[in-house]
Amino acid sequence: MKETWRWFGPLDAITLPEIAQTGASGIVTSLHDIPYGEVWQPDQITERRSVIEAAGFTWDVVESLPVHENIKRGEGDLPTLFASYRQSMANLAAQGVKNICYNFMPLLDWTRTDLAAPVARGGTCLRYSAPRMAAFEVHMIGREEARETYTPEAMEAGDAWYLTATDADQQDLLAAIMSGLPGAFDRYDIAGLRRVLRTYEGLTRDDLRANLKRFLQEIIPTAQELGMTFGVHPDDPPRDLLGLPRIVSNAADIEFLLGAVEAPENGLTLCTGSLGANPINDVPAIARQFADRIHFAHLRNVRKEPDGSFEEAAHLEGDTDMPAVIRALLQAEKARGIAIPFRPDHGHDLLSDIGGNTHPGYPLIGRLRALAELRGIAAALA
Repeated sequence: MKETWRWFGPLDAITLPEIAQTGASGIVTSLHDIPYGEVWQPDQITERRSVIEAAGFTWDVVESLPVHENIKRGEGDLPTLFASYRQSMANLAAQGVKNICYNFMPLLDWTRTDLAAPVARGGTCLRYSAPRMAAFEVHMIGREEARETYTPEAMEAGDAWYLTATDADQQDLLAAIMSGLPGAFDRYDIAGLRRVLRTYEGLTRDDLRANLKRFLQEIIPTAQELGMTFGVHPDDPPRDLLGLPRIVSNAADIEFLLGAVEAPENGLTLCTGSLGANPINDVPAIARQFADRIHFAHLRNVRKEPDGSFEEAAHLEGDTDMPAVIRALLQAEKARGIAIPFRPDHGHDLLSDIGGNTHPGYPLIGRLRALAELRGIAAALA
């Protein structure tokens, strides 16, 4: 397994020399400052790759080459958007960067309600509170119909939270929900979020599936020509949010999208945390089921609660059997004769991480601990 580290480029408070001390040898990054839908130009790719290689790393995975929202909605000038996407792919492949992670979550990327929930024995973690998300949807956005999508316990607790929440509390919640977007664009206030949600009105699960299938039909043939691999990132959290469908939340969803274009280049980014937040998912079994189509792995753990809440656990302490997942990945590597890149994902803020102004979920010490633990499992199993 190839040890990699997510680096946000010039936006990142963690430097490449610091990352070098973790022992990781590969970098996972994106050109986050380029607006969605624009072509990644060769000189922009060269500049980023040169910085990475000068620091002694390889650029192993693009995370991500974003999918424009019009592609997800299935509207607008789609031929131009697909052509731009293919050109960015060609420009990346020309410089040897050939593994792309992407997601098809409408509007929002990963979503959390708390960026610094306390952890036993010190430190903080990311947390998704179903009650707070329910309060956000029903009371702050005004989606009364969302009541039916939460457990009665979560909705009751969400109502109670909203009754005592101050304006500052509500702004903190909005900021946390917006923090899952890694680039420099598309942050919304409440009014802006309501406006953009209206552009998705009527979008059904079947519509989104059809739009994903079209995207894959447009892109995967080019990936085959260029020798590239694509790995879809599962939904995080694996449930509908804000009335928007999510279609990569379980094994059946993965089976559909991999079958939409039957090609080894059309694959999966195995995210153990995203899949692990869905109570119906057996993550090691999913890793074994799709072993021949996993092109990249995010290894993290979550601890689930009955009302739908969950929080980031230490990598060896959550609900997912991490050694079983790594065993499946090692077996896949042996069968396929490759090294699958993986990265430690969403570490706790520990020690000097606290107050360090890093991207939420991406501290230095917390991920260093995670990488050491995962490295130990892989070495022992190997």
